[in-house]
Amino acid sequence: MPDTFIPRPLKFLKISSIYWYLSLCEIYLGALNLCEGVHLLIFATVTANDELNFDVPATEAGSKDSYTAKDLAVLEGLDAVRKRPGMYIGSTDSRGLMHCLWEIIDNAVDESLAGHCKKIEINLEADGSVEVHDDGRGIPVDKEPKTGLTGVEVVLTKLHAGGKFGGGSYAASGGLHGVGASVVNALAERLDVEVDRNGKIYWMSFKRGTPGIFDGDGPKAEFTEQSGLRVIGKISSKVTGTRVKWWSDRQIFLKDASLDIEDIYARARQTSFLVPGLSLTVNDNRSKEKTTQTFYHKGGISEYCDFLQPDQPVGDVIRIYGTGHYQETVPVLDDKGHMVSTEVERDMEVDIAMKWGDGFESTIRSFVNIIATPKGGTHLQGFERAITKSFNEAMRSAGILKKNEADVIKDDVMEGITAVVTVRMSEPQFEGQTKEVLGTAAATKIVSAVVADKLKEFFATTRRIDKANGKLIMEKVAGASRTRISARTHKDLQRRKNALESSALPTKLSDCRSEDVTRTELFIVEGDSALGTTKAARNSEFQAILPIRGKILNVQKASLSQMLDDKECGSIIQVIGAGSGKSFELDDARYGRVILMSDADVDGAHIRCLLLTLMYRYMRPLIDSGRVFAAIPPLHRIEVMGGGGKKGNYIYTYSDDEMKKVTADLAKNGKRWKEPIQRYKGLGEMDADQLRETTMDPDVRTLRRITVTDAAAAEAMFELLMGSDVAPRKEFIANAEISRDSIDA
Repeated sequence: MPDTFIPRPLKFLKISSIYWYLSLCEIYLGALNLCEGVHLLIFATVTANDELNFDVPATEAGSKDSYTAKDLAVLEGLDAVRKRPGMYIGSTDSRGLMHCLWEIIDNAVDESLAGHCKKIEINLEADGSVEVHDDGRGIPVDKEPKTGLTGVEVVLTKLHAGGKFGGGSYAASGGLHGVGASVVNALAERLDVEVDRNGKIYWMSFKRGTPGIFDGDGPKAEFTEQSGLRVIGKISSKVTGTRVKWWSDRQIFLKDASLDIEDIYARARQTSFLVPGLSLTVNDNRSKEKTTQTFYHKGGISEYCDFLQPDQPVGDVIRIYGTGHYQETVPVLDDKGHMVSTEVERDMEVDIAMKWGDGFESTIRSFVNIIATPKGGTHLQGFERAITKSFNEAMRSAGILKKNEADVIKDDVMEGITAVVTVRMSEPQFEGQTKEVLGTAAATKIVSAVVADKLKEFFATTRRIDKANGKLIMEKVAGASRTRISARTHKDLQRRKNALESSALPTKLSDCRSEDVTRTELFIVEGDSALGTTKAARNSEFQAILPIRGKILNVQKASLSQMLDDKECGSIIQVIGAGSGKSFELDDARYGRVILMSDADVDGAHIRCLLLTLMYRYMRPLIDSGRVFAAIPPLHRIEVMGGGGKKGNYIYTYSDDEMKKVTADLAKNGKRWKEPIQRYKGLGEMDADQLRETTMDPDVRTLRRITVTDAAAAEAMFELLMGSDVAPRKEFIANAEISRDSIDA
C-alpha cells in the first residue's frame, strides 16, 4: 500500500445505517477517483453484535481537496424548496406564480372530484395577495398521530404529506393537500389559512413556511414564531371549506413576475369543462375597474371539444368511455411505519371526446385527473396508436379505401381533429412535480384497448345518425390521405425550374434570375394594369412579379378541391413551389420573401386579406417563419414648389392624417405646394421610378411583416370576417368601433 494511505477505523455503524453509509462511500469514491493514481481500500467486518467496521484511508487534514461528511449539507423542512424552487414549480417567473396558484386550486378541484365541492372562488387583490376559497370538506384539523401536529400544519409544512398517500380519501386526484400546498407555503412571504369545519373557524399563519403569528395585516407585519392551530370564530356546522391567502415571496420570484388574468380565465374555463357542475369565479380586484368572471359548464368534454374547434365541423362529436384494470407495485406504509413494496390493484377510467373539422391543424388536449399534460405521455401514446389502426380497418371494411390504395397514416387521421383525452386513476406517475408528462406505463395499453373497441363499435353501428357521421369522418380522412399523396407527387415535380424547363410555371410570372433564397422576393401584385409599372420598377436579379386578377377565391368558405381548382390560388401555390396544407415544406419555397402589394385603398385591403387567408390556411409556415410581408405604397404625392423657378421636390404620404400634418408643417414654414395634391388610386397610376423609390427599393422602402402572435384568435377573426356565418359578421360591422383610417393600420 502506498505510504500516502494510512488506514484508520471509522466509528461503528448499526446495520440499519449501512445503506446510508454505502451511499456516502459512493460519493467518497467518486471524489477520490477524480485524482489520478489514487487507490482506495475498504475493509469491512461483521462483529458479534451485528455491527460493521469500515476502514478507509486517511486524508490530509485541512487539504483543499478533502471531501468529508462535514462538507455535506442536509436541508431541513421546506429549505429544499426555497433552495431549488425550479424543481417544484418549473421556474420563478410568471409561469411559476401560475403554477403555485393552480397547486392550491387543484386541491379544491380534488374535493369536487370526490363530490364535496361545488364552488371555487379566486380573488386577486391589489396588495399582491391571492386568495382561493372552496366549499369542500376543509383541511383536517385534528392531530396527525405520527407528528403530533394538526392536519393543517402537517400539509402546509411537510413535503410529501397529504390525503392521496393513504388511498382512502380520494379515488382520483391530481394535486392534493400536502405536496403542492407545502411548496406554495415555502415560497410565500406570508400565508394565511382558514378552515371551516365542525362548526368552528380555524386559523393559522406562516412566514416562508414557518408557523407563527403576525401582529398586523400584510407580509411586512411583525412576526412571532408559534406553532398550533387557533379557533377564531363559530359557524354553522353545515358550512365547510378552506380559504388560503398568500403573498408570493419576491426574494424567490422575479420582479416582473405576475399573474395574467387571461391565463387564469383560460385555465378556469378549462377546469369547468373537465369537471361538469363545478363553478369557478375569478375576481380581479387589482385595479379600480374590478372584474368578475364565472365559469360553469354542464356539457363536460363534449362541450369543451366544440369550444376548442377552430374550423367548420365535419360530423358530430364522438364520445368514447371505458375502463381498464392494471396492477402496480408501490411502497406502502405498514403498521410500524416501514415502507413495504406491495402489489395493488388499480382501475383506470378513459373518457375521450373528438371531432373533425375542414382545416388541417390538429388540436389535442390531454388530462390526468383534470391536470393538464401539455407534453402528453403514455395515455396520449395509446390514443394515437389505436386511432390510426381503427380507421384503416373501418375504411377497408366500408370500401372507402380501395385495394390498390395505401393505408392512411397518423397525420391523415389527425388532420383537422379536435380531441380531449382524459384519464382518471389513483396515484398517477408523473415525470416531475410540474406534472406535464404522464409516465404510468399501463395507460398506453388501456387507452389503446378502449379506443380500439369503442371505435370499432362506433363504425359498425346501425344507427342512421352515427353511421352518417362515421362515413363523413372516414371520407374526410381518406381525402386527406389522397391529397397528401398527390401533393407529394406534385412537389416532386415542382423543382426549381431552369430556363429550359420554365414552361411549367405560369406564363404571367416574371421570374427573377437569382436562385439564392436568402435574397429572392416574390411580389404578388393586384391586377394586370400594375404589372407593367411593377415589372419596370423591379430589380430583375432577385425580384419576381406575379399578377393576380382582382379578388381571389375566399378560401375560408371554399373546400380544398375548390381552392385547388381556382386558377389564381393554384398559380400562387405553384409559383411558391412548396406545396400546400399538410404537405407544405418551408425549405422548398422558391423565394425568401413573399410580398403582397395591393392598392392603398379599401379594395386593396380586401384583396390583401383574401391572400392572407389563403396563406394562413394552406401555407401557415410561411407566416410563422416571418417570410410574408405587405408592401406599403404611398397614398399621396405632394409637390413642394421651389423658389425662382427651381424645380420642387416631392413628399410622399401614406394616409390622410399624415398628408394633413405634412401640409400644415409646410404652411407653417411658409412653403407652398402644387394644387391639387395627387392621390394615387392604384399602383398603375405611379411611374416606375416613383414605385421603385417608394415601395420596391430595399434601401428605402418600408415593409410590414405579417405575424401571427395568437393562432387561435387569428383563426377566430378569419372565420368571423371570411366565414360562411353571416350574423356574427353583420354584428361586428355594425358595432365595431373602427375608423376608416385604421383599416389598413
